[in-house]
This record gives sequence, structure tokens and C-alpha cells, in this order.
Amino acid sequence: MANMNVFDPNSRIYIAGHRGLVGSAIWKYFSSLGYQNLIGHSSSEVDLRDQEQTSRAIGAAGPDVLIIAAAKVGGIVANSMYPVEFLNENLRIQTNLFEAAHENDVSRVLFLGSSCIYPKFAPQPISETSLLTGLLEETNDAYAIAKIAGVMQVESYRREYGRSWISAMPTNLYGPEDNFDLQTSHVLPALIRRFHEAKLSGAPVVTLWGTGTPLREFLHTDDLARAVLHLLAHYDDGAPINIGWGLDQSIAELAELIAEIVGYEGSISWDDSKLDGTPRKLLDTTKINSLGWMPKIGLREGIATTYEWYLKNLEQ
Repeated sequence: MANMNVFDPNSRIYIAGHRGLVGSAIWKYFSSLGYQNLIGHSSSEVDLRDQEQTSRAIGAAGPDVLIIAAAKVGGIVANSMYPVEFLNENLRIQTNLFEAAHENDVSRVLFLGSSCIYPKFAPQPISETSLLTGLLEETNDAYAIAKIAGVMQVESYRREYGRSWISAMPTNLYGPEDNFDLQTSHVLPALIRRFHEAKLSGAPVVTLWGTGTPLREFLHTDDLARAVLHLLAHYDDGAPINIGWGLDQSIAELAELIAEIVGYEGSISWDDSKLDGTPRKLLDTTKINSLGWMPKIGLREGIATTYEWYLKNLEQ
């Protein structure tokens, strides 16, 4: 078992991707607990796709803990259109950070992957043991392969060098600092924007992609941030560990809930000529629950606060 010194408020903690959806939530949560030595760089300061810049940044920071929340991410449209970028850029980011962490003897690394690493037709809810047992969802297979490589990198550094590094696979995430661009965003923030704009324009109908039948699970990033600290303190194993609610709903139910929260009173139609993606993706959270972690923020509450954040930050 690793020396779990992460609860020391003087620990030097480097959060890669600290301005993104996930990293910003982790930074905020750790700050609220009194951690004084949080370190992060914007992409303009350090390009994590560049090996030399990454090595120099980690070397100068000298962290005790590295949290890898940096990634190129996007929704079904972006993943379908740019598989090369999603594969290559994520592989570069991960490899550069792992190599820099090893060179600088970083004792604890937590790599955040994605639930898309699991097979398209994995038994539900999806256990961590389902990894590499079937074909991936083709709309985001390039991104998934990069994240699977990250899991294998963690396992490899543990096996070859005895590193106490871990990897965690969150379900679909949402919250403040999300991406609301309709071309590159994930489904939940995209729906918030679609229904908000439809409300303002008085559109009688909002037409959405697919059939609305796929089932999805969503976790607020504030809950994820709590899980990250919990795992750093209580988990030390090479196998990935799921982070999720253990509950899901259809995309149609999600759309109706968001429309209600936003205050859109028109109707919803579905364009079934468009892609649905994986039919169901619900994570088995038995493993992390057994360590004493449970989510707290329900979907209605989480969407409402995310919509409030969206309204406050519209001009940006």
C-alpha cells in the first residue's frame, strides 16, 4: 500500500487540466479543504502534447501527487469527425505526463479515463472486469483506445517499477465549466443550450438526434472531485475503478427533465436517422461504494445548478 499522505494540506498536488470541466471541480474541492500547494498550468502556459514542455513543468513543480484530468474530449459528433485527433492528442498527453511523473519520482498518480473504454454490448451494469472483452462503440472508439492505453500505462508502471499509481473510470460527467458548443459538447450541456435557445426564440419544436431510447448515467463533477480524493486516500490497485451513480435514464427522459428545468414549453421530436451511440452504459459502482464513497448530488439538482452557471456565463 502506498504512503497515503494526500491528506497532508502541505502536499504538492499537480492537477493537469485544472481549468477544464473535471480539473476545475477537483481544484475547487481540494482548495475548500485547505490544500495550499495546488499546481496547474493553462494550455497556453504548458502544451501537454509537447514532451519537453511537460517534462519541464512537472520537474519544476515537484509534485507529491499528479491528477491527470487533461484530455481532448467531445461528444458523438466531434468523436465521429476527428478520430485521429482524439486518439493522437490523448495518447501524447498521457504518455508525456506518465513519463514526466516517473522521471520525477511522483509517488501518487491518478489517471482519469472514461466509461467508453468498455465494450458496446457489455453486460449491465458494467463491471471493471468487462474491459477488453468485446468490441467498442464505433462513434468514439479512437478516444476509447487512448483511454484504454492510459489504463495499461498505469498497470505497466506498477508492474515494472512498483509505482502506486491508479486509474479511475468516471461515467458521463457534467457541471460548471462544461462545454456548451453544439458541435463539440456532450449530450447534457448540448440539451441545456438547445432548450434555452428554443425558449428564448419561442420555437414550437426542438428536434433532437436519434431515438431518445439509449440509457445514460450522469455524475456531477463535484461528486467526482470527492471521489478523486477518496481514491487517492483509500485505493491502491492496478485495476481501474468505476465512478458513477449506479442509476441511469433514457435520453428522452433526460431531455424532458432539462426542458422542464429550463422552462421550455414546446414539444420534442426525434430524428431517428441520426446516430444513437451505445444502447446502454451503466457502471457497476460496487467497488468504489465498498470503499465508503457514494454520490450526493441528484440529477435534477445538478442540472439546475449547471443551468444557473450557464446563464451567468453566457457571454463568455
